[in-house]
Amino acid sequence: MDFMKVCNIAARNNSDNTKPNSLPLKRSKDHLPFYVITGGPGVGKTTLLEELRQRGFKVVPETARELIKAQQAIDGEALPWKNRKQYMELMFEDCKAQFEKTLQDVRTDQPVFFDRGFVDAFCYAALEGLPIDREMKSLAETHRYHPQVFILPPWKDIYHTDAQRTQDWNESVFTYNKMIQTYRGYQYDLIEVPRVTVPERADFMLESINSK
Repeated sequence: MDFMKVCNIAARNNSDNTKPNSLPLKRSKDHLPFYVITGGPGVGKTTLLEELRQRGFKVVPETARELIKAQQAIDGEALPWKNRKQYMELMFEDCKAQFEKTLQDVRTDQPVFFDRGFVDAFCYAALEGLPIDREMKSLAETHRYHPQVFILPPWKDIYHTDAQRTQDWNESVFTYNKMIQTYRGYQYDLIEVPRVTVPERADFMLESINSK
């Protein structure tokens, strides 16, 4: 399906920005309700998170794109095409700060949805052959998202590149496969979100959460 058609479907279904959640949700007593949405580049994560935000859920935006924009604005070195290690370390620190701030700010049983997590930084490190220090690995064990992680598969119909997203289609597919391997390595259960309209994707996720 064409990307703009998907967005238009979402817009028609979301004319009221304060529309109620479509499903009652339960919280697991054993885990934080911090749900990661991940996947390769250009798979529709940002659009999906906006749909969830419009349904009244707390969403935490992606760190990597904002980091790249900030570094480009100051002609910085922490960019994937300049200093990959510095970029990975800053991405990890930003994700850590987001996690800890959300932990302090959120006082609700409702799910919180993260556009990627710091395990994505580990995936990037694996792709680039970068070392992960002991402190990072230790934090990944103590700062746990919900074990149920939603991964969006490559979708050629909506894929495009821009100033921050420079990977080609083959790199996108390779990244997706590496993410599966990395998240499983850190004991997360991956749930693939189907290639359907944005509202249907959101419904699928909420139904998956509520069924646990």
